[in-house]
Amino acid sequence: MSGHWRNRPEGGGRFALWLIRAIALYGGRGVGRLLLYPITLYFYLRRQPERRASQEYLQRVFGRPATPWQVMKHIHCYAATTLDRIFLLAHGEQAFAIETEGLELLEQRLVLGRGVLLFGSHQGSFEALRALSARCPEQRLRVLLDKQKTPAMTELLEALAPDVGAGVIDASRDGASITLAIAEACEQGAMVAMLADRGREHEVLRHADLLDKPAPFPVSPWLLAHALQVPVVLCFGIYLGGNRYKLVFEPFADRVDVPRHDRAPALDMLLSRYAQRIEHYIRAAPYNWFNFYDFWQDPAHRATVHRVEPEPINMMLSRERSS
Repeated sequence: MSGHWRNRPEGGGRFALWLIRAIALYGGRGVGRLLLYPITLYFYLRRQPERRASQEYLQRVFGRPATPWQVMKHIHCYAATTLDRIFLLAHGEQAFAIETEGLELLEQRLVLGRGVLLFGSHQGSFEALRALSARCPEQRLRVLLDKQKTPAMTELLEALAPDVGAGVIDASRDGASITLAIAEACEQGAMVAMLADRGREHEVLRHADLLDKPAPFPVSPWLLAHALQVPVVLCFGIYLGGNRYKLVFEPFADRVDVPRHDRAPALDMLLSRYAQRIEHYIRAAPYNWFNFYDFWQDPAHRATVHRVEPEPINMMLSRERSS
């Protein structure tokens, strides 16, 4: 349970995922959703670490031990949003009812032409964000995604929507390549979406309270926002059940400032605000939380922020722009 999230194997395999894809696309979403029940039971019985993580998370939320039914409902919600990724990419939002909140506030920042960083979390569906992009094709969307973590799922999704795959910034690349790709997208006025609640191995973390206990969050998204000086908007694609989703956009900061002499307090304040918004949506939709590992981690795994310097990011961007 205390191991890193990247060490957990991808659920299913290529054959299983492509079989589900074939059944879902040729049999329809109704048939696909019927498959979710045996899939949920299979994962509940076979994936003991994820089951335990769900139990402990739900106990934090509800203040009492989670029942098997609640854990299976949690797994089923994740499975439902994963299945819907197939339909959202293959057919767009035509089979879904997607409501939005705060879209006009996002548009106000996009018209500035500086680009926007969209920070989400592993809650609900990030794929619903791409459906919104299809409504407004003039607004470019790039998504930071670790292709190596879920290669079978990534291969399937790129086969369904090659144009979407072309817009992915691969988070498994080196940090310099990722930073320059994000900077270039922002200079072109694009939205760059990333999930900012998980740190990769050896990444520097700081802790913020979440559900009454300190949890580790990566600092690199906030140092990147500081270096780029572009607006940051939080985004959440909450699954409401059935075919309903709600996309919420919350302006977080028009400029993120992390002064060198007060770096630690500034980062702590940013992470605390971010964690408070995550907890807000956890309380509103508890089964939308899809971090199926020990998110809070053991104190022995904690790292400090003092090794992180935003100046090299600024220097890297300056060199690239002058070349």
